[in-house]
Amino acid sequence: MGVLGLICLVCISILVRTGEAEKKSFLIDCGTNSTINVNGRSWVGDMVPDNNVTLGSPGIAALNDTASESSIYDKLYKSARVFPENSNYTIPVDPGNYFFRLHFHPFSFENYNMSESLFDVTANSLKLLSEFSVIGEISWRKPNSLSLVKEYFFNVISNEIVIRFTPTKGSFAFVNAIEVIPVTNKLFEDSVSKVGGNGAKSSLNLVGLGIETMYRLNVGGPELLPNQDQNLSRSWAQDFNYMFIPMDGSEMRNKSTISYSSTNDSLIAPLQVYETARSMVNAEVLEKRINMSWKFDVDPNFDYLIRLHFCELQYDKANQRIFRIYINNSTAAQNFDVFVRARGMNKAYHQDYLETLSSQIKSLWIQLGPETAAGAAGTDALLNGLEIFKLSRNGNLAYVSERSGPSGSAGKGKTTTSWILWLGIGAGVASTAFLAALCTLFFCLCKRRRKMCRTKTNPSGWRPLSLHGSIVNSTTDAKGSKLLGGNPNLNGSMVSIRTGRRFTLAEIRTATNNFDESLVIGVGGFGKVYKGEIDDGILAAIKRANPQSEQGLAEFETEIEMLSKLRHRHLVSMIGFCDEHNEMILVYEYMANGTLRSHLFGSDLPPLTWKQRLEVCIGAARGLHYLHTGAERSIIHRDVKTTNILLDDNFVAKMADFGLSKTGPSLEHTHVSTAVKGSFGYLDPEYFRRQQLTEKSDVYSFGVVLFEVVCARPVINPSLPKDQINLAEWALHWQKQRSLETIVDPRLEGNYSPESLKKFGEIAEKCLADEGKNRPTMGDVLWNLEYVLQLHEASMRRKVSNDSFSSCSVPGPGTLEEGEEVVREPSKSM
Repeated sequence: MGVLGLICLVCISILVRTGEAEKKSFLIDCGTNSTINVNGRSWVGDMVPDNNVTLGSPGIAALNDTASESSIYDKLYKSARVFPENSNYTIPVDPGNYFFRLHFHPFSFENYNMSESLFDVTANSLKLLSEFSVIGEISWRKPNSLSLVKEYFFNVISNEIVIRFTPTKGSFAFVNAIEVIPVTNKLFEDSVSKVGGNGAKSSLNLVGLGIETMYRLNVGGPELLPNQDQNLSRSWAQDFNYMFIPMDGSEMRNKSTISYSSTNDSLIAPLQVYETARSMVNAEVLEKRINMSWKFDVDPNFDYLIRLHFCELQYDKANQRIFRIYINNSTAAQNFDVFVRARGMNKAYHQDYLETLSSQIKSLWIQLGPETAAGAAGTDALLNGLEIFKLSRNGNLAYVSERSGPSGSAGKGKTTTSWILWLGIGAGVASTAFLAALCTLFFCLCKRRRKMCRTKTNPSGWRPLSLHGSIVNSTTDAKGSKLLGGNPNLNGSMVSIRTGRRFTLAEIRTATNNFDESLVIGVGGFGKVYKGEIDDGILAAIKRANPQSEQGLAEFETEIEMLSKLRHRHLVSMIGFCDEHNEMILVYEYMANGTLRSHLFGSDLPPLTWKQRLEVCIGAARGLHYLHTGAERSIIHRDVKTTNILLDDNFVAKMADFGLSKTGPSLEHTHVSTAVKGSFGYLDPEYFRRQQLTEKSDVYSFGVVLFEVVCARPVINPSLPKDQINLAEWALHWQKQRSLETIVDPRLEGNYSPESLKKFGEIAEKCLADEGKNRPTMGDVLWNLEYVLQLHEASMRRKVSNDSFSSCSVPGPGTLEEGEEVVREPSKSM
């Protein structure tokens, strides 16, 4: 090729690139006739003359005088265009690929409450939204937000984009702002790996598809605003709120310059996404069961493109970090080595996968976990960013669901189609009811037959109590009631039962006024608990098991076994039992002041003082310490929570409900492998991940109880902002800032000593350590709680002394005031 030819080629290349660069972006501020600047970008009002945007019908320009300052787009959200009738925006463009965004920020203007709007939106021939409720979508996708941005990507083959708004009958449409941004580089490949397809590729034909962005996350890093994604102005949210267990992934940051593994990837994601990541916590384990997991709510019956962003920030050679990728429990990739795929360290790389969802699946799980074939040193995983895109079907991206109907608009959007839908639903309900009746009849017949068979072999329907190893060799008391004696337990060793009585069913019925519902003081999976009177007016708690509850039966058996060999001042005692006439009933000592939780929140009971709360925590800790150390094999409670800490008439705390308890590991083992059981909010995350139970699982749960005691709020409260929903995470955040007093129960104000609260918070923080080996034992917790009580009492004595002798001179350095005691921190460390 001659010099002239080379010059021509360069010129053509420059012209082509210039033509691409000259493709124009449109940033439209709806409902105004002015131009504003937002984050360095100029937004033109849709009524500004010569703006090259044609509005089909003017609709109504709505102004928002109460716009909040909560978003980078606040200036845009001070206006909107309302369409009571069909209308459209026509935007002249060159053929090519475009990002297209619709901004919605509902507010009220005159007779239009935008939270009640219902409408359809199409762009050219692509249907984007159908019977769309902005407030419904916000509630589903962004419950703590006041606005919503819907983002799409599609190919335009004509010279214009026509965006059409069609209100549902009786309603209206609105929009606050519109973005149209040309995409010059290729963002999506036509051939993508199919999840579960063993590496097989699927052709997408993206030219004919529309794409909606469902999620875009900067994994392990901060939120990235549109001005930080300079090419395409995308927003990248934090991933924390989408992780199933946030503590499963630790954050990483780079210490050197990142570059793209391919020059064509410069628009795939900004480099900031690759500068942070999450890697697995506790990666060097032989049990390869731990995954980092993210869960996303999506629309069913669509194809989804999942894009994962990777950059190896730590290892400078291959085979150091090998893992598997799972999408909705199917293997998407195995033996995944970022260093190998990206061809080096600090190289930005992405991988796309295609997943098809049926009409029944409404969620996407993304999980990264160990490669089972790798050695222990290579079991780590890494992820820097994540995007989920919905692909259109037959020119449609819209999905109509229950979230589409906003509250307050029920009477506005009813169409003939709606009536047909309701008619269909009614017919479906009738059919379902008929089938349910048939199934119920069949179930009852089967149940009756099982009962008849069971009666022949075991008339009581329960395992006899003698088979529990808890009730044999009984003797008789002066009243003729049988007492429990020593007997072999389930493991064959002798158990000494000091008290126990076999009640007749007649005695139980008398004690509970024939199981009077007004005497019910508790209900669980096993059945009901009644307040009753035995003998000469002695109060008791009478637990009546439900024979139909298989789970309750197993827990009942466990409780009998445990209570037959446990006696301690801080454990609720079993008085006796009844097992006649197809009944299984346990009788416990009555705890007059109910549960600890009822004295913290949710009732009208007077609040406990700080000293009472400390004494309750100490009592519960003593009970748990006895469980862990008082027998030949430790006993793990497995359901430590404030509703299982009961208070007697003197507010002495006692641990209750041993239905989930488990005998601890033998000396040659470190843990018990068992299915995960417990209560959400109190559950040890390490136990949840590994299914390995230790005494430290109780310690974690007790740490949650400590924070619940000081904050007096539920451990899980979905009505609060996201960062406050989980008490353990929220309280731990304030404790690590040494500002626990900020969230203390307001009813304690001025009635606790700061030094005792400081030490109390430190104990709770240590109990909630991620790894069990870093948590204290219950003995250490008890030791330190007693020290906290000493600190508080000494502080109160000083306060009383200061009040009494306020007119006296202040003692000199090194002296003690009258009545003051020296309090020394326990030498035993946690």
